[in-house]
Amino acid sequence: MIGKNGLIYSAGSASAALANAAFSTYVMFYYVDVLKMPAALIGIGMMFYGLWNAVNDPLLGQISDGTRSRWGRRVPYILFGSVPLALAFILVWTPPLKWVGGNQAYLFTYFMIAILLFDTLYTLVILNWTALFPEMFRSQEERTKVSAQREIFGILGNVLGIALPPVMYAAVGWPAMGAVFSLVILIFLGVSLLGSREDPVVGRGKGLGMVASLKATFTNYSFLMYVLASLFIQFTFVMLQAGLPFYTKYALGISSQETTYMFGMAFLVALVLVRPWSMAANKIGSRNAMMLSGMLYGLALIPLWFARDFLGGIISTGLLGIGLAGLLVLINVLLSDVIDEDELRTGARREGMYFGVNGFCIRLGISMQAVITGQVLARTGYDAHLAVQPPGAVMGIKSLVTVVPMLSLLLALFFLYKYPLHGERLTKVRENMRSVTEVRRKNIEEECRRLARGARGR
Repeated sequence: MIGKNGLIYSAGSASAALANAAFSTYVMFYYVDVLKMPAALIGIGMMFYGLWNAVNDPLLGQISDGTRSRWGRRVPYILFGSVPLALAFILVWTPPLKWVGGNQAYLFTYFMIAILLFDTLYTLVILNWTALFPEMFRSQEERTKVSAQREIFGILGNVLGIALPPVMYAAVGWPAMGAVFSLVILIFLGVSLLGSREDPVVGRGKGLGMVASLKATFTNYSFLMYVLASLFIQFTFVMLQAGLPFYTKYALGISSQETTYMFGMAFLVALVLVRPWSMAANKIGSRNAMMLSGMLYGLALIPLWFARDFLGGIISTGLLGIGLAGLLVLINVLLSDVIDEDELRTGARREGMYFGVNGFCIRLGISMQAVITGQVLARTGYDAHLAVQPPGAVMGIKSLVTVVPMLSLLLALFFLYKYPLHGERLTKVRENMRSVTEVRRKNIEEECRRLARGARGR
């Protein structure tokens, strides 16, 4: 039963990855390089985007944790939010250029409205879908197995969202690309709902209020170490995703089709190694496996600086796929362990809040990337109207996909080293969680028997 539901549930990862990857990789490229908005202005807009997420993500997580309905806490938001999410994704890529294209202020206003609407609906749907993961799958083996299945779909979504757009927007244009992708997002979310189940044992308590929940979250040392590591890992992802279109066009001088092949190579290698990383985590522990994958990912960034052509680029991105697979598989497994430990501390099951705050950090990474990219491009002489960029701009672009992400990964590895949920401490948490769950299940069964006896007596 778990295997079947796990595979069907995992299909939602394709939607989450596709929407996030296409947005974080190409939204800045589209508005800066195609629509010619100033890079620094987009960077300012993404700062406001980050501030919005500081409120939006934890708030929606708290609302989800506190929801009580006959359909559950999470499923209603996925069910009723998926269509609006797909429509909002289309809006990001279809600015009404006839009315706003000639006025930077109007175009910037449209940009802000579109990305904030998309982000709110993305958080509403994907946060609740992700929050089901630690609830549906409780053991280390289940979590690593289903996480590997999720990342197979996630890699598919990333291939569609990162590798395919250069071919699509060249062939059919940006608005048509957005429409096609929105349909794919909707299909995979619909499939995922068929395998989504909420455990009646979970979420029966009153839970914590907003202030108490935020306090418990930000005083949780395990979570703080996790979320800081996650922030710098996610920043590395979006830095590479956003920088590579500039890198391939101006540093390597290759076509959009060859750019697709480069992105595809990274994900092809990652796809092959998803299962081995899952098995490695079961043997050496999720935290240790994640540190190892982070080290390999960081080392693989070095060849990007020295690549001069398509061959050098595709070899470099292939090497990136080795560590990428491990990071993708394990990042949510670690957070699930944090949520289990928190339940033992607080007595409340708060996946929504934890995934909400973590989601804010992911989007904060996008904002950090946009600000850094905008500043580097502006200060090194990048000019969107030039077919060939000056040497300083090329060096700046190369630093965006090598030096900056390597520094970020070093910080991530430091916080992973400080992350305490591994070894004996993690074993004790899992044993205590099994005991708590069993007691709750027995209480529910006894309550059902008591109600049945009362019904027969009447």
